[in-house]
Amino acid sequence: MTLYGVHAGTEGASIDRVLDFWRTVESLGFDWISAWDHFYPIMGADGPGSFESVATHAALAMTTSRVRIGVLVYSVGYRHPAVLANAVSTIDHLSGGRAQASLGAGWAKDEYDGYGLPFPADGERIDMLTEGVEVLAGLLRQERFSFDGTHFQLDNATLGVRPVQERLPVWVGGMGEKRTIPLAARVADGWDSPLGPSAAEFARKVGVLERECERVGRDPASIHRSAHVAIVRDEQELHERFDTYEYAGVGGAVVFGSDQEVLDGLRAFEDAGADQVLLAGGVTEGTEQLARVASLLDL
Repeated sequence: MTLYGVHAGTEGASIDRVLDFWRTVESLGFDWISAWDHFYPIMGADGPGSFESVATHAALAMTTSRVRIGVLVYSVGYRHPAVLANAVSTIDHLSGGRAQASLGAGWAKDEYDGYGLPFPADGERIDMLTEGVEVLAGLLRQERFSFDGTHFQLDNATLGVRPVQERLPVWVGGMGEKRTIPLAARVADGWDSPLGPSAAEFARKVGVLERECERVGRDPASIHRSAHVAIVRDEQELHERFDTYEYAGVGGAVVFGSDQEVLDGLRAFEDAGADQVLLAGGVTEGTEQLARVASLLDL
């Protein structure tokens, strides 16, 4: 069975609008809500950016009562993964055991530069992600955890409080076939593909994930696979919303048209191997299309 959720950035929205949005999404029957981890606008706007993501994650925990909650994905360069593990464990308590942890390599160089954070080359950022996921998962899964890496070191470390969930899910986000997807296959409970790839390309990436699982002796069915899809009214809205979007090639993951065309577009990602489909966008875009999809899917 495929789980449907909503991934929406808080960029440009007031906090009251954000809270109302989350309540509406949960009332529509979706099973997941997540935000993104950015400080500056990423949709080509010059206006306000997003609320800070750890605080947003905590607010999401307190505003909802049923949905799984996450941030897709936390950037490994913004926070030490041990500090993040403590934050997510606390959020798990605030939510009554609904929190998800996640990590990605990060890509928004302007944010790193603006905040004076090191932004190394791609390979080194993947090195940091590899170590960061080990630290995040190790602390969340074990009472005591030591780690001696190049970027992160832990000495018999423990969390302030253990999570409510016996195994709090850890997600890895990214499309890299050489290191990121193999990392997810080796360590993570879930792999998240960002908005962009078509259903056919997503299916190809799932094939890479499954082969990597088999290579390390893991049942491919034991890792969740998440796809992001944007729903718009028509082709004009597609261009209005995404022509200035930072990611290239989002057209393959944008669905519009008749009700049947929308359903077919969503089912294509299910058939491609997604057991979680997230409707992607921003809080300021409202919930009209989300309500439409909820009705079509009979959530």
